[in-house]
Amino acid sequence: MAKYYSKLSKKEIDKILYQLCLAIAEIKDPNEAAELLRDLLSYRESEMIAKRLKIAELLIKDLTYQEIEETLKVSATTIARVHEWLQISGDGYQKAIARTKGKISKQDNADVNFENWSSLKKKFPAYYWPDILLENIVTNANKKQRAQMQVVIEKLDKAKEKPAIYKKLKRLILASNHIQKQ
Repeated sequence: MAKYYSKLSKKEIDKILYQLCLAIAEIKDPNEAAELLRDLLSYRESEMIAKRLKIAELLIKDLTYQEIEETLKVSATTIARVHEWLQISGDGYQKAIARTKGKISKQDNADVNFENWSSLKKKFPAYYWPDILLENIVTNANKKQRAQMQVVIEKLDKAKEKPAIYKKLKRLILASNHIQKQ
Protein backbone atom coordinates (compact mmCIF):
# COMPACT_ATOMS: atom_id res chain seq x y z
CA MET A 1 0.00 0.00 0.00
CA ALA A 2 1.05 3.59 -0.52
CA LYS A 3 2.71 5.48 2.30
CA TYR A 4 0.98 8.53 3.67
CA TYR A 5 1.36 10.95 6.54
CA SER A 6 -1.71 11.55 8.64
CA LYS A 7 -2.59 14.96 10.01
CA LEU A 8 -5.06 13.32 12.37
CA SER A 9 -4.08 12.33 15.88
CA LYS A 10 -4.37 8.70 16.98
CA LYS A 11 -7.31 9.72 19.18
CA GLU A 12 -9.12 11.35 16.22
CA ILE A 13 -8.47 8.34 14.00
CA ASP A 14 -9.81 5.97 16.65
CA LYS A 15 -12.94 8.11 17.12
CA ILE A 16 -13.63 8.30 13.37
CA LEU A 17 -13.09 4.57 12.90
CA TYR A 18 -15.39 3.86 15.84
CA GLN A 19 -18.07 6.02 14.17
CA LEU A 20 -17.56 4.03 10.97
CA CYS A 21 -17.94 0.77 12.91
CA LEU A 22 -21.20 2.07 14.42
CA ALA A 23 -22.47 2.96 10.94
CA ILE A 24 -21.50 -0.46 9.59
CA ALA A 25 -23.18 -2.19 12.53
CA GLU A 26 -26.44 -0.38 11.72
CA ILE A 27 -26.50 -1.60 8.12
CA LYS A 28 -28.90 -4.50 7.64
CA ASP A 29 -29.01 -4.68 3.84
CA PRO A 30 -26.10 -5.96 1.68
CA ASN A 31 -26.92 -3.41 -1.03
CA GLU A 32 -26.70 -0.59 1.51
CA ALA A 33 -23.35 -1.97 2.68
CA ALA A 34 -22.14 -2.07 -0.92
CA GLU A 35 -23.25 1.53 -1.38
CA LEU A 36 -21.24 2.56 1.70
CA LEU A 37 -18.14 0.79 0.39
CA ARG A 38 -18.54 2.40 -3.04
CA ASP A 39 -18.69 5.80 -1.35
CA LEU A 40 -15.66 5.17 0.85
CA LEU A 41 -13.28 3.25 -1.41
CA SER A 42 -11.87 3.77 -4.85
CA TYR A 43 -12.16 0.84 -7.23
CA ARG A 44 -8.45 0.07 -6.74
CA GLU A 45 -8.82 0.07 -2.93
CA SER A 46 -11.83 -2.24 -3.11
CA GLU A 47 -9.91 -4.54 -5.46
CA MET A 48 -6.97 -4.70 -3.02
CA ILE A 49 -9.27 -5.52 -0.10
CA ALA A 50 -11.10 -8.16 -2.15
CA LYS A 51 -7.79 -9.76 -3.07
CA ARG A 52 -6.68 -9.89 0.57
CA LEU A 53 -9.99 -11.44 1.59
CA LYS A 54 -9.70 -14.02 -1.19
CA ILE A 55 -6.14 -14.85 -0.05
CA ALA A 56 -7.48 -15.31 3.50
CA GLU A 57 -10.27 -17.56 2.23
CA LEU A 58 -7.80 -19.72 0.28
CA LEU A 59 -5.42 -19.92 3.25
CA ILE A 60 -8.29 -21.07 5.46
CA LYS A 61 -9.02 -23.75 2.84
CA ASP A 62 -5.37 -24.88 3.25
CA LEU A 63 -4.16 -23.99 -0.24
CA THR A 64 -0.39 -23.64 -0.55
CA TYR A 65 1.34 -20.33 -1.15
CA GLN A 66 2.25 -21.50 -4.65
CA GLU A 67 -1.36 -22.41 -5.49
CA ILE A 68 -2.54 -19.01 -4.27
CA GLU A 69 0.24 -17.21 -6.19
CA GLU A 70 -0.78 -18.95 -9.41
CA THR A 71 -4.52 -18.46 -8.87
CA LEU A 72 -4.52 -14.79 -7.85
CA LYS A 73 -1.23 -13.58 -9.38
CA VAL A 74 0.04 -12.25 -6.05
CA SER A 75 3.47 -12.47 -4.45
CA ALA A 76 4.45 -14.80 -1.64
CA THR A 77 5.12 -11.68 0.47
CA THR A 78 1.50 -10.56 0.12
CA ILE A 79 0.26 -14.03 1.02
CA ALA A 80 2.60 -14.12 4.04
CA ARG A 81 1.27 -10.76 5.29
CA VAL A 82 -2.33 -11.97 5.04
CA HIS A 83 -1.36 -15.26 6.68
CA GLU A 84 0.29 -13.38 9.56
CA TRP A 85 -2.75 -11.13 9.86
CA LEU A 86 -5.02 -14.20 10.07
CA GLN A 87 -2.86 -15.81 12.76
CA ILE A 88 -2.39 -12.70 14.89
CA SER A 89 -5.62 -10.76 14.60
CA GLY A 90 -7.98 -12.42 12.16
CA ASP A 91 -10.70 -13.13 14.74
CA GLY A 92 -13.09 -10.48 13.42
CA TYR A 93 -12.73 -11.77 9.89
CA GLN A 94 -13.21 -15.38 11.01
CA LYS A 95 -16.41 -14.42 12.92
CA ALA A 96 -17.79 -12.53 9.92
CA ILE A 97 -17.10 -15.47 7.60
CA ALA A 98 -18.74 -17.90 10.03
CA ARG A 99 -21.86 -15.70 10.25
CA THR A 100 -22.21 -15.26 6.50
CA LYS A 101 -21.41 -18.85 5.53
CA GLY A 102 -24.25 -20.20 3.44
CA LYS A 103 -26.01 -16.82 3.23
CA ILE A 104 -24.36 -15.75 0.01
CA SER A 105 -26.55 -16.67 -2.92
CA LYS A 106 -26.62 -15.70 -6.56
CA GLN A 107 -29.65 -13.52 -5.83
CA ASP A 108 -27.87 -11.55 -3.08
CA ASN A 109 -24.84 -11.03 -5.25
CA ALA A 110 -26.74 -10.14 -8.44
CA ASP A 111 -27.60 -6.57 -7.49
CA VAL A 112 -24.20 -5.67 -6.01
CA ASN A 113 -21.84 -4.51 -8.74
CA PHE A 114 -18.47 -3.36 -7.45
CA GLU A 115 -16.83 -3.51 -10.85
CA ASN A 116 -18.77 -0.60 -12.35
CA TRP A 117 -18.42 2.30 -9.95
CA SER A 118 -19.80 4.73 -12.49
CA SER A 119 -23.16 2.91 -12.66
CA LEU A 120 -24.54 5.26 -10.03
CA LYS A 121 -23.92 8.22 -12.33
CA LYS A 122 -25.76 6.46 -15.13
CA LYS A 123 -28.73 5.71 -12.88
CA PHE A 124 -29.01 9.34 -11.72
CA PRO A 125 -27.75 11.51 -14.61
CA ALA A 126 -29.69 14.60 -13.51
CA TYR A 127 -27.84 14.61 -10.19
CA TYR A 128 -24.42 13.78 -11.64
CA TRP A 129 -24.60 15.79 -14.86
CA PRO A 130 -21.70 18.11 -13.91
CA ASP A 131 -19.46 15.08 -13.30
CA ILE A 132 -20.55 13.39 -16.52
CA LEU A 133 -20.03 16.60 -18.49
CA LEU A 134 -16.59 17.15 -16.97
CA GLU A 135 -15.54 13.57 -17.71
CA ASN A 136 -16.62 13.93 -21.34
CA ILE A 137 -14.85 17.26 -21.75
CA VAL A 138 -11.57 15.93 -20.36
CA THR A 139 -11.82 12.63 -22.22
CA ASN A 140 -12.49 14.29 -25.57
CA ALA A 141 -10.02 17.16 -25.15
CA ASN A 142 -7.02 17.35 -27.45
CA LYS A 143 -3.46 17.83 -26.20
CA LYS A 144 -3.63 21.65 -26.29
CA GLN A 145 -6.94 21.75 -24.42
CA ARG A 146 -5.59 19.37 -21.78
CA ALA A 147 -2.55 21.60 -21.35
CA GLN A 148 -4.87 24.58 -20.80
CA MET A 149 -6.82 22.60 -18.20
CA GLN A 150 -3.54 21.73 -16.49
CA VAL A 151 -2.71 25.45 -16.22
CA VAL A 152 -6.08 26.05 -14.54
CA ILE A 153 -5.40 23.20 -12.11
CA GLU A 154 -1.97 24.62 -11.26
CA LYS A 155 -3.57 28.00 -10.49
CA LEU A 156 -6.19 26.32 -8.32
CA ASP A 157 -3.43 24.39 -6.51
CA LYS A 158 -2.17 27.74 -5.20
CA ALA A 159 -5.60 29.02 -4.14
CA LYS A 160 -6.58 28.82 -0.49
CA GLU A 161 -10.20 27.93 -1.21
CA LYS A 162 -10.76 25.39 -3.92
CA PRO A 163 -14.10 24.80 -5.63
CA ALA A 164 -15.74 21.41 -5.07
CA ILE A 165 -15.15 20.39 -8.66
CA TYR A 166 -11.39 21.01 -8.35
CA LYS A 167 -10.51 17.51 -7.06
CA LYS A 168 -12.60 15.82 -9.74
CA LEU A 169 -11.06 17.90 -12.51
CA LYS A 170 -7.53 17.32 -11.22
CA ARG A 171 -8.10 13.56 -10.93
CA LEU A 172 -9.60 13.38 -14.44
CA ILE A 173 -6.78 15.37 -16.01
CA LEU A 174 -4.10 13.33 -14.27
CA ALA A 175 -5.78 10.09 -15.34
CA SER A 176 -6.22 11.38 -18.88
CA ASN A 177 -2.57 12.47 -19.08
CA HIS A 178 -1.48 9.07 -17.77
CA ILE A 179 -3.57 7.27 -20.41
CA GLN A 180 -2.18 9.52 -23.17
CA LYS A 181 1.42 8.67 -22.18
CA GLN A 182 0.80 4.92 -22.49
